[in-house]
Amino acid sequence: MDKDKVLSLSLKENIEIFDKGFNKDVTIKYRKFKYRNEIDCCLIYAGDMIDGETIYETILRPMQSDRKFPEADLIPYLIQNVIISHDVNVKNKVNDMIGDILYGFVVFLIDGENEGIVMPAQGWEERSISEPISEQVVRGPRESFNEAIMTNVGLLRRKIKSPNLRFKFREIGKETRTRVCISYLENVAEIKIVKEIEKRLDTIDIDGILEGGYIEELIRDEPLSPFATIGGSERPDTIAGKLLEGRVAIFVDGAPYVLTMPYVFIEYFQTNEDYYNGYMYSSFNRMLRLLGFFLSTSVPAIYVALVTFHQEMVPTPLILSISAARDGVPFPTIVEALLLLLAFELLREGGIRLPAPIGSTISFVGAIILGQAAVDAKFVSAPIVIITALTGITNFLLPNMIGPLNVVRLTFLILASFLGLYGYIFGVMGLIIHLVSMKSFGIPYMLDIGELKFQEVKDTAIRAPWWYMTLRPTLIGKKNRVRQRKKSHKKR
Repeated sequence: MDKDKVLSLSLKENIEIFDKGFNKDVTIKYRKFKYRNEIDCCLIYAGDMIDGETIYETILRPMQSDRKFPEADLIPYLIQNVIISHDVNVKNKVNDMIGDILYGFVVFLIDGENEGIVMPAQGWEERSISEPISEQVVRGPRESFNEAIMTNVGLLRRKIKSPNLRFKFREIGKETRTRVCISYLENVAEIKIVKEIEKRLDTIDIDGILEGGYIEELIRDEPLSPFATIGGSERPDTIAGKLLEGRVAIFVDGAPYVLTMPYVFIEYFQTNEDYYNGYMYSSFNRMLRLLGFFLSTSVPAIYVALVTFHQEMVPTPLILSISAARDGVPFPTIVEALLLLLAFELLREGGIRLPAPIGSTISFVGAIILGQAAVDAKFVSAPIVIITALTGITNFLLPNMIGPLNVVRLTFLILASFLGLYGYIFGVMGLIIHLVSMKSFGIPYMLDIGELKFQEVKDTAIRAPWWYMTLRPTLIGKKNRVRQRKKSHKKR
């Protein structure tokens, strides 16, 4: 159908246009009736997406009880005096109204009028607001987004009651016509970043968007990097905090996960609970996560390098103990490491896919049984089981980083198996060069780490007290740097 096709003055012809546009879909309902027993009218809606009671209370009953004679044009009169709805629009493009019907709106057509009245009447079931499963906290709000985009927008408005909060809607996907919303604080976010996001969204030409991951993959910087340049969360408080720093959020209808951008490397180590607990405890936890990143990526590679190439760097009693443990093991150290790391990932993935009560038990028991049996059978040595267990535990400190950790760990491990510690060092140098060269929507991924000033490090590896964080980050929040006018803390 021509996207610019408009309604005619004939109700019969308009109904035929919609019937053809929907390919005679039996779920699309046409409720015909007469207004004042003389004017033919028709309501068009998707029967499985609307609330029938809403249609009756807002349109049918008011029109049946109306006895006044219209003093002006019929459509304005009905909108102002008869129809009871919180949101009414007048449209004449057929394609736009078809999209509205498929989203749960009702189109009201009148014979002799070449415009239609569009009103919301959604009545589908939606998941209630519950505690987020993937981002649980000990202290903080316990509400999460659900799959309804307008509910999610409302949850964000509850957090930021500012007239500067902006929402821009659009549809993406030729077949799914998924509603997408861009949200930002106009007085804080950099307009160039907003325009760049809008430009990238407008270039998407795909048949369907079912989740935010589609958009993330289509608009992200550095598509070949294992590290994310677009973040996200299912927590309203986390998204509100990102917007207050100058970032932009993207809501996708049907997805409880909201995307945020720009996204920089240090955000992997930050959680919303860091800002609810004391700054000393939060800083300690962040340093633990940084240590977890080092241990998870480096311990297997360093172990393989030392045992294979640099035995002289290991204390004699320890190297003798490792050698005794490896007595009778048929595989070289690198093969042991790869096999056990693969087994750990298989158990982790299996535990995720199984029902929660079963998955955690199988993962835990399976790891113990598999490790003990492999050592007793001399398939692997006991030290490599310890190394794998340490790697797996530190993995859990950074649940949003499991993919990049696996890639970096494997790269370091392979390099160390060929060149020893030199290979590991080359891998670290390559990782640093890669991270420093990356950008997220024009913002350096490592935040110009060589030129960071004192104010810039107050919310990075540590979390300074709130009374010291008076300014927003320079690169992301440079449009409005001032977070608080003066220090709130005074010695008492």
